[in-house]
Amino acid sequence: FLVAFTKLITVNGQEYHLQLVDTAGQDEYSIFPQTYSIDINGYILVYSVTSIKSFEVIKVIHGKLLDMVGKVQIPIMLVGNKKDLHMERVISYEEGKALAESWNAAFLESSAKENQVRNL
Repeated sequence: FLVAFTKLITVNGQEYHLQLVDTAGQDEYSIFPQTYSIDINGYILVYSVTSIKSFEVIKVIHGKLLDMVGKVQIPIMLVGNKKDLHMERVISYEEGKALAESWNAAFLESSAKENQVRNL
């Protein structure tokens, strides 16, 4: 079950339709339909630093992206969320950064609780 949120944003005078798709932790291959690869300018892929499962799922989603868009270079940012949950962390900053580097993607960690989502 996917939930999508949309918003129109303007960056440097250019309008972009931003669509946030929440997979709600699903790990099925059906979580990322091909419609999410049409007329897309970039992706922000988010996983929880407290969940090995979400880190593995984000790899599956990235693989599906590559299958759908082919060799076209589309900007990707990998985000590790929930960085405020230090005691529950199971994915290190270094692991996230290494994965992003292997994809040639930007990387950062954030915390919605600490209102760092605006940094994205």
